[in-house]
Amino acid sequence: MDSKQTDRRAGRYLMQTVPSGEGYRAFMPEPLPPSPKLEIDDDLQVLLSQADRVLGRLDGSIETLPHPDLFVMMYVRKEAVLSSQIEGTQSSLQDVLAAEAEVLSPDRPKDVVEVVNYVAAMNHGLARLEALPVSVRLIREIHAELLANVRGSHLTPGEVRTSQNWIGPAGCTLSAAAFVPPPPHEIGPCLSNLEKFLHTDSKLPLLLKVGLVHAQFETIHPFLDGNGRVGRLLITFLLCEREVLQKPVLYLSYYFKKHRQEYYDCLQSVRDNGTWEEWLKFFLRGVIEVSKQASETARRILSLREAHRQIITENFSRSAANGHRLLDHLYTQPIITVKNAQDATGASYKPANDLVNRMTELGILYEITGHARNRKFKYEDYVSLFDDG
Repeated sequence: MDSKQTDRRAGRYLMQTVPSGEGYRAFMPEPLPPSPKLEIDDDLQVLLSQADRVLGRLDGSIETLPHPDLFVMMYVRKEAVLSSQIEGTQSSLQDVLAAEAEVLSPDRPKDVVEVVNYVAAMNHGLARLEALPVSVRLIREIHAELLANVRGSHLTPGEVRTSQNWIGPAGCTLSAAAFVPPPPHEIGPCLSNLEKFLHTDSKLPLLLKVGLVHAQFETIHPFLDGNGRVGRLLITFLLCEREVLQKPVLYLSYYFKKHRQEYYDCLQSVRDNGTWEEWLKFFLRGVIEVSKQASETARRILSLREAHRQIITENFSRSAANGHRLLDHLYTQPIITVKNAQDATGASYKPANDLVNRMTELGILYEITGHARNRKFKYEDYVSLFDDG
């Protein structure tokens, strides 16, 4: 490594020891912004312009939906699944929807509660943004929601760590870890510097600032568990706080999962070589790819809703109005019972049951229990738009 590369390190390694006397190197990041300054070359500028453009298009496409908040609810569930899968959970989007609808199955992964917690953490953070800026306090609140009563709940939810953690293969020791974040006594100053950067006005384009914050947070790794999920949530919170997005519909977990090794390699190269620009190019490519996917999903939802509204209008005669009410309800709750249909339409049991049966005959709903009683029905065509990755 030449002197120029050494000067561009994003921090320095500190020699530490554990009580047994084992030595290890912990990384101490320099405060943001990077020094020397970012080199915004033509490639980075082009990616930044593209990302700004597709984000604007995404924001506009969500507003064209009849019920944009319903899309957001489903999209948050998808993000919860993908982000949790990166951390090793096995639950799928189907499992989460089934859990919300209380469809109990002995084959359902036990870690589905972790994904449900992620949805709660996202919703908590978005609600708090109305009164509290993105800050260490908010980050700790999100973390507490994330780990409440699940695997890792013994690892001080909402509290920064007071012991050393590390990243590496299962069973590896500190000295053999792929990466060791700052020692516990440095976490407070590191987070304070990060918060200062968040609240400092600068001429740095927002997307670049968000990319820097995510990488720095993952490097600090302030919690004993849940750092990756909190770091990914931060991306969306920052974009919503700065009103780049009116709705929380940009989630990079799909992209990070798809390119997992490159993601880890880019972050480690920042620490070792100060290659912030390469990390930001990777980050912006993710923003572009995921924004295009979300915009396409919104377009397909519009087409699906119009097609099913037409089927209902042509086949339900006098019950068409209730059919449309139930269809709209399915965008909130894609797995339902006849009782749910009653509540959504205000109809008594028999008309609601007839409505559900007719929707099933026409291929809008699918019965998923196989039982004659306590049946549950899924809006499969809608769920399938999100159930990838």
